[in-house]
Amino acid sequence: MTDDLRGTLDRVGDRFNLGEYEIDAYLAVLEHGELTASDIADKTDIPQPRVYDTVRSLSDRGLVELRESRPMKIVAVDPEDAFGDLRSSFTEMVDELEARYTAPTRETEAVSLVKSRSTILRYVEEVIESAEFELAVSLTPALLRRFRDDLAAKVADGVSVELLVTPASKAPDPDEFDYLEVATIARARRGITTPILAVADGEYSVYATQDALRDDRERYGVIFNRSALGFLVSGFFGTVLWTTAETLAADGTERPFPRRYASIRRAVKDIREFSREAGESEGGSESGTGDESETGEFYASVEGRDIETGESVTVSGRVVDLAFEDSEEVASLVVETTDGRVDIGGRVAALEDIEGQVIVIGRDGPPAL
Repeated sequence: MTDDLRGTLDRVGDRFNLGEYEIDAYLAVLEHGELTASDIADKTDIPQPRVYDTVRSLSDRGLVELRESRPMKIVAVDPEDAFGDLRSSFTEMVDELEARYTAPTRETEAVSLVKSRSTILRYVEEVIESAEFELAVSLTPALLRRFRDDLAAKVADGVSVELLVTPASKAPDPDEFDYLEVATIARARRGITTPILAVADGEYSVYATQDALRDDRERYGVIFNRSALGFLVSGFFGTVLWTTAETLAADGTERPFPRRYASIRRAVKDIREFSREAGESEGGSESGTGDESETGEFYASVEGRDIETGESVTVSGRVVDLAFEDSEEVASLVVETTDGRVDIGGRVAALEDIEGQVIVIGRDGPPAL
């Protein structure tokens, strides 16, 4: 590392290495322009004996001025003057650090354990950004605000987003927060024991406890980079978390067909819900796939494996039956192919004929995979 770069890092680190008391005092002085030590003690939680040491530390960093009157006054320095000299240095520092950066090859790891809060959040962001057609996320209200723009971009791109917010008591009110901007369906779940997770296309996923994202405890997050393992997180989300949450908002039928799925449960739920709404709008039945009407006709193309031989197979045809329980423990569909009817299940299916790994549902005929 060059002396110039090391010196810049030292200056930036010293300027921004503020403790809790220093931050509170600095913000109080910025807000009021000028305060005495007694004022700062009154307006913050800083003990009176610590105020003088705190403001002298801020003065040493050039963030405030001390006027040795009686009583001593602490005067805010214009942030432009306090930090202006760091702008060009900071930009140059980032450019040089970027030039030295060698990206780690994380893709080769099937499972990774991480303990850093910032690293876990970086993986959550990465999983969200990688989703191409299906995304499941469980977030706290604070993380929802943090990743709002990323989720909105996915929805705008046509990605199906299932959003779980926890704890429900702190979830934004649907009348004040546009959940359909960031999700195709959003639910809230009680309890801070609900983990933070994100699953993209049933494959790439991250799982962490809420404790792992609190600064006062050392916990860990788990990253799964392969579908056979990412499916575990997706299954846990769908059967344990999602089914025990209350719906906040749902768009129902906004995404056009054909739709691509990594989860058999989401495919079956969409078919069932779309058929029900179509039947209600035409005064028909709420159940079944709608063999008797055009509005309920669906087609499926599926890539997967024969559950007995393990061989890769591709099937396509009209969907003629569904099996689904509200607990989401059971979800399957039956496809009428040129060779007869085939039962399609989800990952690690045992009762059906085919383990569906990629499922595409269309309306006018078997869609392309």
